[in-house]
Amino acid sequence: MPWREVSHMDQRMEFVRLFQQPDVNRRELCRRFQISPKTGYKWLARAQTTEARWAQDQSRRPHVSPKRSDLEVEAAVLAIRDAHPAWGARKIRRRLDDRQASLPAASTVHAMLARHDRVPAPNQPSHYTRFEHPAPNDLWQMDFKGRFPLGEGMCHPLTMIDDHSRYALCLQACSNERQDTVQQHLIGCFRRYGLPQAFLVDNGVPWGTCSEVRWTRLRVWLLKLGVDVVYARPYHPQTKGKNERFHRTLKSEVLSMATYRTTQQMQQAFDRWRHVYNAERPHQALGYDVPANRYRPSTRAMPGQLREPDYDEGTIVRRASWHKAQFRFGKKRWRMPEAFSGELLAIRPLATDGAFGVFFGAHQIASIDLRNEAT
Repeated sequence: MPWREVSHMDQRMEFVRLFQQPDVNRRELCRRFQISPKTGYKWLARAQTTEARWAQDQSRRPHVSPKRSDLEVEAAVLAIRDAHPAWGARKIRRRLDDRQASLPAASTVHAMLARHDRVPAPNQPSHYTRFEHPAPNDLWQMDFKGRFPLGEGMCHPLTMIDDHSRYALCLQACSNERQDTVQQHLIGCFRRYGLPQAFLVDNGVPWGTCSEVRWTRLRVWLLKLGVDVVYARPYHPQTKGKNERFHRTLKSEVLSMATYRTTQQMQQAFDRWRHVYNAERPHQALGYDVPANRYRPSTRAMPGQLREPDYDEGTIVRRASWHKAQFRFGKKRWRMPEAFSGELLAIRPLATDGAFGVFFGAHQIASIDLRNEAT
């Protein structure tokens, strides 16, 4: 069975959670996880008929008994806190709710933590309006969470969050922030979870440019997949608030807790924590539900081959050269953004005589004026 060895139990649990979501194409999901439908249904049956740790070979003794004493409940509270030092009383209480029927109040849990010196100084609350897209895969937020040194080399964590569910689709320890690196991990995400409608990104490389043009090869590749790219307002990180909040949680619960020598060690820690974040950690913005209960894979599968834009019959069409992305129109050659090297472009007249717009699909990428030959 082709699970990744470093996190096969997490992947089994992630698969079953997605498998149980309504309206999911189960055979397509099995294909994306590279397992047979028979294996998929076997893990579903085990998850429904056994204890919480069905995905690994060990005792099925419950973590918490409904009849345990107050001291045992307090020990469970402290154990959860020690395993997740950044979690507060309400998250811990919600986690206990998955294990037993009789629960202490959140204030009681807080008092237990305070008695054992596990409560930091309180932060001042902030006031803001929360917005989310109405359905999974309407919008994914993508970013790099700043580089930091490992014992050997540098780490550039690549993160992708579903805007509706806060589900962490990708948490990858990269050695750089190049386009080909991002595209490689996007392909892996698309094959497993399907295609989103759009990405929300900042204005930096590799999805943005230093100029206002913002046309990159990565963006062109996404458009050919039918995935739009939305850019956040410059110098307004709150536009990508969910991703920024995810980064703060990642820092407090993973990066500030230990040091890592290699990219492989860092990735193993990321894999373990991504499962906790998606399937175990109660999320305040979700009413203390977990993201995995709100996420389901996209119905738009990753195509086997990219398609070129489809233009109406009679449209003037030119293919930009691979060298400097040029094409001939009128009496001269016109140069387009380099991201469109080798791409099929349409030329359509604008309202002004002699003025034409250059389009890639439905997107106007440039304008040309035959009267003064200015681009």
